[in-house]
This record gives sequence, structure tokens and C-alpha cells, in this order.
Amino acid sequence: MSRYTGPRLRVVRRFQQQIPGLSRKADGVRTNPPGQHGERRTRMTDYRLRLEEKQKLRFNYGVTERQLRKYFREAKRLKGDTGKNLLQLLESRLDNVVFRLGFAPTVPAARQLVSHGHVSINGRRLNIPSYLVKPGDVITPHEKSTTHPVIVETVPNPSLILADYLDLDEKKLEGVFKRIPEREDIALEVQENFVVEYYSRVA
Repeated sequence: MSRYTGPRLRVVRRFQQQIPGLSRKADGVRTNPPGQHGERRTRMTDYRLRLEEKQKLRFNYGVTERQLRKYFREAKRLKGDTGKNLLQLLESRLDNVVFRLGFAPTVPAARQLVSHGHVSINGRRLNIPSYLVKPGDVITPHEKSTTHPVIVETVPNPSLILADYLDLDEKKLEGVFKRIPEREDIALEVQENFVVEYYSRVA
């Protein structure tokens, strides 16, 4: 399944909650799900509940189904809670870190910045959005991209409050990935245990 590129507010209405990485807009007028029959009540089955929690991760972090399955397999291989491991892997992606530092308003915008070579890690330009940032890594706009409109406009008005696992010097436009995020550091409202159950069933 490919990466979602459709209307973002449609997704917000579908889950009836804000998806921080997908859009900073809020649809406060129409509260019913999207579609011609959105107002109809539908039964929430166990499968649908777990599928929707999995889809929240896909939409928030902007990953494909294939990528998310790969992250799940890696999370399962690591020691500790699989759900927490999965969230930590996704949260450590470079495009997400760039978004969380406030260099871009959404994860898709951050992915574009990274893909176009506007971001550096430890002084080295890197254009791989899926790169897993490590504790101690320093993230900055590339020296020729410090005046990029997206960065200049977003830093003073970030989409989220800076997480405790990050540090940011706004004057230098320099961010530091201090540590692996804990569960409470992750802004998305998702029940990761249902995601683990989903993949355990369909695998």
C-alpha cells in the first residue's frame, strides 16, 4: 500500500481526533466521519478497532504499510515491550524529529525538507527521511537552507510543544536528540498494544 497523499482533514474526521504529524488544521465544524454515509453508526468490531489504531500510526508518521510492517518486525526483535519499541522506532525517524523540533509544520513537509537536502546531521547533509536518529545527534538546517521559508515560518510557531527528549537552540537553529523517547513523550493518542495484536493476527 502506498503512502497516503489524499485530503488530510478527511483523515482527521475519520478518526475523530487530531493527527499531529499529518496536519496542523482542525476540522471543528463537521464532526461526523467523511463520506456520503458518514453519519450512519457502524459497529466497531475488534478487527476494525485494531486496524484503525494501526492506520493512525501510518498516517501520523507518513509511512507505507510495507515500512510499518518492517518496523514492527524490528520492534518485535528488540528486548522489552513491542508496542513501545515500535513507537520509539517511528519517533526516531529523521523526518519526524525534524517535525518535532519545529523545523516543519507536518511530517510530510519535514520529509520534503530532508529529501531535498535541507537538513544536516552532525554537520553532514542527509537526505534519507527514514534515517533513525541516535542519542547525541545534532540536527540543523543545511548551511544554505537556514533561510528556507518553511523553516523560518515554522520555528517561531511549531505544531507541538518541544518534547523532553529533544533540545533546541532557536537562535542557532540547532536541535539535539538527547535520548530515546519514552511513551509519555509521544503526542499521538494511539493504543499501540492493539497495533501489536493486529500484526500478530495477520502475520
